[in-house]
Amino acid sequence: MMGRKLEEGDWSYVYCKAKNIPEKGWSNLDIDIIHNNMGLEQKMLCYRSNSDLANVYGTTQMHPSLTRSIRIPDTKDPNQAMADLLNQYSQLVKDRKKRVASQNTTEQEVEMRTGWLLWQESLRQFLYFEEEMLEPNPEEYVAEWRETVGGGSRKRSVNLWIYEKKTGKKRYSITTSAGAKIQPYFDIPSPIDPNVYLFTVIGEAVRIGYVRIWLTDSTFKELKRAFNTIDPDEISDKLIAFCSSIEIKEEADPLTHKEEGMSLEIRTDAYKLLTESVKGVSDEHSIRIILSQMK
Repeated sequence: MMGRKLEEGDWSYVYCKAKNIPEKGWSNLDIDIIHNNMGLEQKMLCYRSNSDLANVYGTTQMHPSLTRSIRIPDTKDPNQAMADLLNQYSQLVKDRKKRVASQNTTEQEVEMRTGWLLWQESLRQFLYFEEEMLEPNPEEYVAEWRETVGGGSRKRSVNLWIYEKKTGKKRYSITTSAGAKIQPYFDIPSPIDPNVYLFTVIGEAVRIGYVRIWLTDSTFKELKRAFNTIDPDEISDKLIAFCSSIEIKEEADPLTHKEEGMSLEIRTDAYKLLTESVKGVSDEHSIRIILSQMK
């Protein structure tokens, strides 16, 4: 990706490859992934890069848009407005379920899910989990209108805040200006929940004194040929010797195709020198720069 922003299509591609699902391309106009009896809507949320994503375990986060396919009802009663809006979203879920059912050739019941992905701009860490996509019951919620006064050039706006009666937790915020949309609040599971996954793909400390990095298959093979080894200590020694002996130029041809990932362990001291000497946008890019300087 060479440092560009992560897009929905990128994650859809990765998910389908990992789950061995045919990749049909991502569309903003349809449910993201449909396979047999499963319909999956992926929601992505960028998280700051200077904090470990493990810090969000057990917290509640807000996504900027669950859907924009809503119309704001003409009523001053917040609970009437809430019922109308939640029913609109329920109808959207039903329509999506019908879409999945229309192509389901299995004997299994249709299963609708929402996938939540938190990602860092640095692309170092990703946190992912799925939950059942449900039709919200207005009887389980209570609502109120909230006015927000913007600062500077921002205009005043009125939003509908929806709370769960049972817990009192805020579950939805419906914006009424600058494009009406439903903004959901979702709970991230605890780290002991088997359904939540935290991926560290840049500079992951895997054991004392060693770091795991991820490379494309072609870069991994080229590194193995250049260094004639994949032993963590031997590679670390050669990386240290090389980075200490020459001035690294930031040059490397970007990849133009997608490849499988390969993991490689190197010592922490070698990784520290690598990141200080080579200003690549990722571990993969830094190693490619090293290899380009060795030619």
